[in-house]
Amino acid sequence: MNFLWIFLGTIAIQLVLALGLIASQRPVKDLRGDGLDFKRLPEGAREMPTKTYTARDGTELPLRHFPCAGAPLLVLVHGSGWHGAQFAALGAKLAADGLGEVLVPDLRGHGAAPEKRGGIGYFDQLEDDLADLVKAFDKGQGLILLGHSSGGGLVIRAANGTLKGQASKAILLAPYLKHNAPTARADSRWAAPLTRRIIGLSMLNLMRIRLANGLTTIQFRFPDSVLNGPLGHTATRAYSYRMMLGFNPRAAYLKDVAALPEFILIAGEHDEAFRSTYYEPTMCATTDKGTYHLLKGLGHLDVIDAPETYALIKQALA
Repeated sequence: MNFLWIFLGTIAIQLVLALGLIASQRPVKDLRGDGLDFKRLPEGAREMPTKTYTARDGTELPLRHFPCAGAPLLVLVHGSGWHGAQFAALGAKLAADGLGEVLVPDLRGHGAAPEKRGGIGYFDQLEDDLADLVKAFDKGQGLILLGHSSGGGLVIRAANGTLKGQASKAILLAPYLKHNAPTARADSRWAAPLTRRIIGLSMLNLMRIRLANGLTTIQFRFPDSVLNGPLGHTATRAYSYRMMLGFNPRAAYLKDVAALPEFILIAGEHDEAFRSTYYEPTMCATTDKGTYHLLKGLGHLDVIDAPETYALIKQALA
C-alpha cells in the first residue's frame, strides 16, 4: 500500500511540474524579426495553388501541378512557415525540361487558408498526406522526393515511414535534421522554441497524456516586409507541438537518414539556419548513399533557385 501511495505521489508531482512548465511560458504576441532573408525568394513565389488532392481524412489540400508526360513523379516539399509557392519557378522549370511530373503541395496547416493554421491532428499526419498525394498521381512512373529545410526533414521522415521503399532518389536542400543534431545552429534567429512548454508537453506525453498537444510550442520570426506584404496572410507564424514534431525526422533521426534512397544534399556556405559544413560528417556516419554539395556565397533561402542548385538537380535526375 505504501508503494502505491509513493507511486501515485510521484505521478502527481510530475503532472504538476509538467503543467507548471507549460503554464509558465506563452507565445510572444506578434513576434517579428529578420530570421531569414525572404528577399531571396523569387517573384514567382506569389503564385497560388490551382488544384487540390484528397487526403485520407477527406480534407482537400492545395496543390500546384506541373504536368510532364512519361516522367517520374517529383514531389517538392516546402520549408517551415511558408508554402509551396517557394517552388513555383523551380517546379515549372523541372517540368519544362522533362525531368519530372512536378507536384508541389501546401502542407496541411499552411498556405492561404488552411483549416487549422500551424496544426495537425496527429504526429504522422504530414507524411500520411504525402503518401496520399503520391497515391493520387501514381501510375507506376517512379517517385523522387525533394525537400527544403523542414521539408527536407519531412522527406527524411517519410523515407522511413509511409513512403519507405517507394522513392528511387531524394534531393535535400539544406534539410532540418533535429534540434540536437550537429547541424543545428544555436544562433539561428528564425525559430523561437518555447522550451519550457516543450519540456512540459514531453513529460505529459511520456505519461500518455496528449490532450494539450495542440498548444503552440514554436514561433517563427518573419520580417515586416513579408508580414506587411501581399502574402503576409499566407505566413504560418507558429506551430503546435504536434506540427513541430511531425514536420521533421523522428527523435532517432539517424535511423530515418539511414532509410534514405540514393540522394544529393545541397546547402549554402552561408546558411543562416543550419551549420551546413556538418551535413556530410553527420550523415555519412550512417549512410553511404549521399552526395554532398556546399555552394559558395549562398544562404538558406537563395539556395532554392540558384543556378548551381538547378544544375546539380538536373545532373542527378538526367
